[in-house]
Amino acid sequence: MSDLNKNHSGKQKKDNERLKDASGKDTPGGSLAGMAKSWGAGLKDVKLKNPVKSVGLKLLLIISASIIACVAIVGMLSYNQAKQLVEQNVSEASLQTIKQVSNNLNTVLQNYSELSMQILIDKEIKDDLQAYSSKGDDFESLMAGREAADRVTALIMGNNTISGAALVPANAGLNPITAGLADSVLLGSARDKEWFQQVIELDGRDMWIAPQATGIAAAKDASSIALARLIKNVGQASEMFVLVIEIPLENIINRYQDVDLGNGSQLFIVSNDNEYIAHSDKSLIGQPAAVTLPADSESGRPTLKSSEGDQLLAAYQTFNNVNWKLVGTIPVEELAKQAGGIRTLTIWMVVLGAIIAVAIGLVVIATVAKPLVRLRNLMVEGARGNLTVRSKTGNRQDEIGELSNSFNDMMTQIQALALQTTRSAAEVLTTASELTEASKQTSIAAKEIAVATEEIANGATSLAVEAEKGSDLTIHMNGQMKEVITANEEMSSSALEVEKASQQGTTYMGVLIEKTGTTEEMTRSMVEKVDALKESTGSIVKILDVLNNLTKQTNILSLNATIEAARAGAAGKGFMVVADEIRKLADQSRQSIDVVAQITAKIQGEIEETVSVLSEAYPLFQEQISSVKEANAIFLQVEAQMGEFSGKLEQATNAVSELEKSQDIMSDAMTSVSAVAEQSSATSEEVASLSSEQLSISESLVRLSDKLDSVSRELKESLSKFKMD
Repeated sequence: MSDLNKNHSGKQKKDNERLKDASGKDTPGGSLAGMAKSWGAGLKDVKLKNPVKSVGLKLLLIISASIIACVAIVGMLSYNQAKQLVEQNVSEASLQTIKQVSNNLNTVLQNYSELSMQILIDKEIKDDLQAYSSKGDDFESLMAGREAADRVTALIMGNNTISGAALVPANAGLNPITAGLADSVLLGSARDKEWFQQVIELDGRDMWIAPQATGIAAAKDASSIALARLIKNVGQASEMFVLVIEIPLENIINRYQDVDLGNGSQLFIVSNDNEYIAHSDKSLIGQPAAVTLPADSESGRPTLKSSEGDQLLAAYQTFNNVNWKLVGTIPVEELAKQAGGIRTLTIWMVVLGAIIAVAIGLVVIATVAKPLVRLRNLMVEGARGNLTVRSKTGNRQDEIGELSNSFNDMMTQIQALALQTTRSAAEVLTTASELTEASKQTSIAAKEIAVATEEIANGATSLAVEAEKGSDLTIHMNGQMKEVITANEEMSSSALEVEKASQQGTTYMGVLIEKTGTTEEMTRSMVEKVDALKESTGSIVKILDVLNNLTKQTNILSLNATIEAARAGAAGKGFMVVADEIRKLADQSRQSIDVVAQITAKIQGEIEETVSVLSEAYPLFQEQISSVKEANAIFLQVEAQMGEFSGKLEQATNAVSELEKSQDIMSDAMTSVSAVAEQSSATSEEVASLSSEQLSISESLVRLSDKLDSVSRELKESLSKFKMD
């Protein structure tokens, strides 16, 4: 124990010196590097059990992440806002530039339209066209065509942007009239083009023709556009001409090629079908545009995605003379480069914020985490048993100082509580020893009382068992005697009933003998009457034979009468009817006699059977009379014997009644003995139970005393591990 206290005191002394050195250092002034070096040296003295779960590290991470996130968010918001402002300003400026260029091009296109109108209303040209289309002299027609061509050439010579012009007749029999660089061969197939029919349908209104892959009038590729208008002559379809003025796209592109909307910007013209009309890259003319513009809007500056997936800032304006749009696009990526300085500044601010966050985190670790770690180490020492440790934080008035003071107060109270517990444990140990000795003596006395009480209880139990057996035997005998008495009473009653039954049987047998004699006489009389009926039936059979003979004779007479009536002729017809009726009556009588004869024969047979049965039954009646007389004699004997049996049974019943009275007296006596024995046994068992409980309580008291002694010793050993001085 002394070695353990020495180890604790030595370790606590080292910890106190280390904590004193850590808390006694002043924060060095000067540069940030000096502060970090000082804080790093202080952190080395602090033992971190798990740096990942350290409060200081968590605070450092939280503060650093918060500052970096704030700086990054503000920087990105500023970058995005600047980017949006740049895009908005550039978009607005681009739209204004596009509108100015579009107005310029509108003026140019309007000049071409006015020139076509000038040709349309020129009277000399009309006269020449009329002469050219007339079916007169071919020479005059040729000269009229040349004069019209010269006139058109004179009009377009003042505009050097026009490459050629032509007057294409609607009549396929006439050749086109060309001016400038227009090719008559190329124009020969113009009537089959879609745009040619559209110009005719417009009925004099101008129409701009997009670049054609095979050319229009002069150029043989898609490098030019043209203005077309219908010229009528006297309103006849055969004298209609289509004026075509072709302008090279290069002259249109030169009007806006010097306009620069920014790095990577492009200007081009698209049709209403979103196909390129004019582009610096001639290979794209006629191809779908890289961006899709809204068809229902004449002007706008949307942000669109190109077919290649790039974000483009577009500005467009629709021309006044034609449904084409002048479009300018600027890559959003190029605009974002203008706001790149803000992004770079944001990155530097994030780096600076990270440095400041680390510095603030180190300050927090030095002022908050280090005292908490020192206090944690002191708590660990206290948990190991050193109750003399105390926190020394100087005169800090913040929460750390209050926590340190609370820790010191807690350790002081725990130390006082441990001292008091040690004294109490010693007193409890002494009391437990005395209580154990007394409990053992009480247990010995309780065992002796329990043994004596158990012997008394065993004797009382044996007496109660024997008394219970005697009482059960008496009760059984009483029950048997009651059964014998009941059986005697039932036998006496049965004997009386048998005697009465014998008397009634004798009476019934006398009546039966009398009725049997009467039956014998009736049977004899019936036999005689049946014999007489048999004789009468024989007489009836004889009479039926006589009647049958009479019927046969009557039938013969009717036949003779019929024969005689037939011989008499008409006079004998009435007699013949009577004879026929007599014959029928004779036949009916014969049939009736046959039926009666059958019935009589059946009755005669049944009478013979009845006589036979009665003859057989008569001897049986004689035997029955003899048997009845013998049964009557037996009933008389039974009646006499049952009278004697009833008398003897009455004597046995009286004897059993006397025996039952004696049995009742013995049963009451056995019941009293059993009750006394049971009460003695119950009292003995109760005393034995109390003795057993007393013994159990004494043994439990001994065990509790031993356990209290053990717990007291363990508590004393546990308290001896704490350092309290």
